[in-house]
Amino acid sequence: MLHRTLIASLLGLALVGCNQQDPRAKVSAALVDGVLLPAYSSWQEADRQLAGSTAAFCAGTADLPAARQAFLGAQNAWAGLQPLLIGPLAEGNRAWQIQFWPDKKNLVQRQVEALLKNKPQLTPADLASASVVVQGLTAYEYVLFDANLDLNDAEQKARYCPLLQAIGTHQQALAADIVEQWQAKPGMAEQLRKFPNERYAEANEAIAELLRVQVSALDGLKKKLGAPMGRQSKGIPQPYQAESWRSAASLSNQAAALASAERLWHGSNRDGIQSLLDKDQAQLGQRIDAAYQDTRQRLAALDRPLGELLADEAGRTSLNELYDSLNRLHRLQESELAKALGVQIGFNAHDGD
Repeated sequence: MLHRTLIASLLGLALVGCNQQDPRAKVSAALVDGVLLPAYSSWQEADRQLAGSTAAFCAGTADLPAARQAFLGAQNAWAGLQPLLIGPLAEGNRAWQIQFWPDKKNLVQRQVEALLKNKPQLTPADLASASVVVQGLTAYEYVLFDANLDLNDAEQKARYCPLLQAIGTHQQALAADIVEQWQAKPGMAEQLRKFPNERYAEANEAIAELLRVQVSALDGLKKKLGAPMGRQSKGIPQPYQAESWRSAASLSNQAAALASAERLWHGSNRDGIQSLLDKDQAQLGQRIDAAYQDTRQRLAALDRPLGELLADEAGRTSLNELYDSLNRLHRLQESELAKALGVQIGFNAHDGD
C-alpha cells in the first residue's frame, strides 16, 4: 500500500513538473499576471472614476471638462481591452453594453432621445432593461460631446444627468463583475494558469485563443480605420463612421489597443507570445517587432484628429500609410505567426463587416 502511495506521489510530482516545464503554460500564466489582469484592473478603476465623476458633475461639484476627461479615461481603458477579450467579457454580448460600433444609422442618438422621452426620470433599473445601444460609453459620449447638446445649460443638464449617472453605475457594476469572475476560484485567471481545466484541456488551447483575439483586434483596428476612410464606400470618406468621432478620440483609441496588442506579444518581461518562437524563427519575431514599431510610429506622428485628416489629401495619404502598416502587422500574425505556432485562426468577430 505504501509502495503504491509512493508511486502515485511520484507520478503526481512528475505531472506537475511537466506542466511547469510546458513553455505555453508558462507564457499563459505570465500573460495573466503581467498583462491581462493589470489591464482588466485598470479598466475597472477607470469605470469607478467615471461613475464618481458623473456623480460629481451632476451634483455641481465638477465641471464639464472634468467629466469629459473621466470619460476619455474610461474609453481609453476599454480600447486597451480589445486585444484581450477572452473569457467573461467576450461572452453574453457584454461588450455591446460597453460600446456600440459601428453605428451606421445613428441609433445611439435616436434611442437615447426616445428613451429619455419615455423615461424622463430614468433609473438604473430602466437602463438595465433598455437596449445595449444606450447602456454604454457610446451613448455617454453622445451626451457629453454632441455639438447639438450643451450640458452647461441647466435644463439640458437636468434632462441628461439621470442617463449619465445610470450609465456610470452600469459600467462600474459591469467592470466589477467581470474582474470578480477573473479573480474567482476557479475563475478566468486560474484557468489560464493551470491545465487542464473546464475551459482549456491544455495550455496550447489557451495560447491559441490569446493569439486569435489579438489577431481579431488588429483586424478590428483596420475596420475602425478603414470605415471612415471610405474603403468600403468607393474611397469616399465617411467621418461619421469613425469610432468615437464625437470626442475626436478615434486615433487615441487605436493607440491604446495597439499598445495592448504589443504587450500581449512581448509580455511584461519578454515572456509573451513572442517567447514561444524557436531560435530558427527569430527572424519572424524581428519582423513582427519592426511591424509594431512602424505602426506605432506612424500613429504617433498623426498630430490631428481623424476627422481633420480625412478632410485633406495629405491627411488621407498619412491615414492610408497607417492602414497599410497596420495591415502588414495583422497579416504577419494572422498567417506567419499562427502557422509558426500551429494555431488555426479561423473566422473572427469582424468578418463580414
